[in-house]
Amino acid sequence: MRALAATIIPLISAAIIVGLIATLLVSKSGARMPNADEDAPGQSGEERVRAYGLVLRDQLDRTAFGPELPRMVWRKLMTCPPGEGLVREFHRDFCGQGLIRTQDGVKLCDIFDGGHNTGDAITSWPSEEAFVGFFAAQSDHSCSGWDETSAVFATQDEWYRNNQRLTREGLRVFAAALKPR
Repeated sequence: MRALAATIIPLISAAIIVGLIATLLVSKSGARMPNADEDAPGQSGEERVRAYGLVLRDQLDRTAFGPELPRMVWRKLMTCPPGEGLVREFHRDFCGQGLIRTQDGVKLCDIFDGGHNTGDAITSWPSEEAFVGFFAAQSDHSCSGWDETSAVFATQDEWYRNNQRLTREGLRVFAAALKPR
């Protein structure tokens, strides 16, 4: 009986600690899905999702990436074989937007099935100068699709906005990786 208690009590204690840490992390993040009863009485599920999308939009960083990060990303992309590049998500179906090395430079496109399939080019850049010039002026907000002034990223599709899009952090992780994905 003592051996059983010696095993179970630490497991229960560990579960409680993990639960408390998870609760603390979620509460510190600030972003949460609106609660139907407390935050949005009378709103449909679709309206609550739309309201949550606006909360997330307002938290997006609007600071321009500047030239250094895009330059590092371009140079990293040039180490990739054509057809490969920055793919942030690796799962089936839609995986967001990525930057793929081509024979002629780099293309921005939708990624599907973990990078095994890419959509048509949304736009492309033939040179480092053009790529850096474009991305230096971008931000998490503009890349998210919410910036209506962006001819490249803007969308009215609520599902497509901020759905696995390019971000400063994603670009940093890619540029810093030891080998390309």
